[in-house]
Amino acid sequence: MIDYKEHQLSNGLRVLVNQDECSAMAAVSILYEVGSRDEQPAHTGFAHLFEHLMFRGTQAEPDFDGPIQEVCGENNAFTTADYTNYYITTPKDNFETALYMEADRMTGLNITPEVLALEKSVVIEEYNQRFLNRPYGEQWHLLRDMVYQSAPYRWPVIGLTPDHIRNASMEEVRSFYGQFYNPSNAILGISSALPSERVFEAVERYFGHLEAGPQLSARSYAVEGAIESPRRRVVEADVPADQITIAFLMEERGQRGYYVCDLLTDLLAGGESARIFQRLVKQQRLFSAANAYITGERGQGMLILTGQISPGVSIEQAEEALYGELERLVNETVGEYELQKVQNKFEANITFGELNVMNKAMNLCYYRMLGDMSLLNGETAIYRSISAQEIADYISSHLSRQQSATLIYRRKQ
Repeated sequence: MIDYKEHQLSNGLRVLVNQDECSAMAAVSILYEVGSRDEQPAHTGFAHLFEHLMFRGTQAEPDFDGPIQEVCGENNAFTTADYTNYYITTPKDNFETALYMEADRMTGLNITPEVLALEKSVVIEEYNQRFLNRPYGEQWHLLRDMVYQSAPYRWPVIGLTPDHIRNASMEEVRSFYGQFYNPSNAILGISSALPSERVFEAVERYFGHLEAGPQLSARSYAVEGAIESPRRRVVEADVPADQITIAFLMEERGQRGYYVCDLLTDLLAGGESARIFQRLVKQQRLFSAANAYITGERGQGMLILTGQISPGVSIEQAEEALYGELERLVNETVGEYELQKVQNKFEANITFGELNVMNKAMNLCYYRMLGDMSLLNGETAIYRSISAQEIADYISSHLSRQQSATLIYRRKQ
């Protein structure tokens, strides 16, 4: 259970504070509601670019990392399709340094032509290494383009092409910063042993004078239509093994179907005792590696079944085997022990996650972004309430071959 207090500054910054009297550390997480789905199709990769630019310093503090390290702190960030999260841990008595640094770069980032050129080259090299120059590197570009026809999840976080970053102008970059990096588009989560009143006072002191920034109109995103007939693509490439990936469109975060999908993929692939590993990898040896998971977007994400196919096994055999595991969940009732084991795992992960101050700070931000703080402490009960019959019914109605997108990599001979 995460207890918290919440306050909103006059400039729109939402602040959530958890007091953890057992921790000697303070965790400061700031979430900006901007991810790759907020980009334009002709200008992708900007949210990820800013994850890099935000560490390049301001007029007041040219070196972002230095002051954090001087107070024995650590910092990092990550970008998703839905948001960008920056986080800092320090000894609790030094947490104001984190607040000062975050407030400074929220609106004071020093974006020069030299800095922009340097970070462009870093991002483009990352794109090349992660996507263009590795086996199966383009699979997320290809798969997302197959699944999403209208929703802005049809490109990965790093962008559609490195040319979008290479050709980004200073005006476009500064416009993106001004639009999304401001108090009214941010959520600040803090977990420490300090009294919440002291934390709120410090936040007001460092952030309260910042201008709210442009008022973003209520954002709406295109809703993806259901996949009504199978989509299929075969790619011949220089890869170590044939691979099959089957994707299904699923519900938004917070809807019940999201939790059903999360639970059923753990039944299939939640460790070496799970069904896919035991049956398809270990016993039948159809795959050298196989997995099932959800992509976890705030909007309509994907449920994925995937595997690298063993030598001598046909793609048709592998595909039938993956669908066979779904059919078993429908036709052979999941036992109470197996279901409870997976539910216990979710509860354990949630409970142990609450022991870490940074996890709590990030969760405060994340669930406030979702707009339903009851989920912060209520998801264990949702997982516990899902029955074997509900899983079977969901598969029957949502995970048929007609509703699938299948990407196949054939090893070039």
